[in-house]
Amino acid sequence: MSRFRSLLQASLNATRKALTWNVDDLMPPSEKYIFSFNCKEEIKKWHLYSDSEYGGLSSASLEVTDEGDGLKGLFSGNLSLDMMEGSNWKISRSGFCGMRSKKFNGFIDLDSYDSIALKLKGDGRCYISTIYTENWVNSPGQQEDNSWQAFVYVPAGNWYIAKIPLARYLPTWRGNVIDASMEMNPSRILGMSLSVNAEGGVPGAKSGPGDFRVEMDWIKAVRTE
Repeated sequence: MSRFRSLLQASLNATRKALTWNVDDLMPPSEKYIFSFNCKEEIKKWHLYSDSEYGGLSSASLEVTDEGDGLKGLFSGNLSLDMMEGSNWKISRSGFCGMRSKKFNGFIDLDSYDSIALKLKGDGRCYISTIYTENWVNSPGQQEDNSWQAFVYVPAGNWYIAKIPLARYLPTWRGNVIDASMEMNPSRILGMSLSVNAEGGVPGAKSGPGDFRVEMDWIKAVRTE
C-alpha cells in the first residue's frame, strides 16, 4: 500500500507542477546571440563590399585579431572619394565600405526582441547597421531584399555596447531612406551588414576620407522591456 501511495503522491506532485507554470517559463531568453567574431569560422559568414566594385578606390578587410583581450573581429580599411581614372561607372557618390553576412539558412525570428546590441571598439566614426528582411514591401518583380538601416556611433578607444531599438531602423533602398510608412517584420530576418561612409552620419562623429577601424565582439538581439 505504501508503494501505491508513493506512486500516487508522485503523480499528484507532477500534476501540481504542471498546473502551476509561470508565464516566464514560456518566454524566450532575454538575449539571443546572432553573431560572434571570436574565430575564423565566424568571419567566413561575411563578405566585403565597397565602392571599388563601381570604380571607386576605397578598400576594406575583415580578420580575426587578438589585441590582448581575446580573439575579436576587425573591420578596417580606407575610405576614398576618388574614382579610378577612365571608369565608366556613373555612381552618385564614392567613399563607402561594408561587410554583409551571408544569408541565413532560412530565417531567424527576432519577434520576441525589441533591440539589436553590438559590442564594438571603434575610431569615433559613425557606422551603419543594416537588417535585411524578406521582400514583402517591394513589388513582386523586385528581387532585392528589404533593407532597414540605423546609425551606430562608435566612440574611439574603449569597448562600447550600442543598443538600437528595432523601431529606429528605417526602410531604405540603395542607401536612401524610403519616404513611406512601413513596418519591419522581425520574424523574417535574412541577414545583416555593418558599413561606413566617408560622409554623413551623426553630428560630432569623425567623418571624411581616410582610414577606418572597428573591432567587433558580438551582435545580439535583446529584449529591454
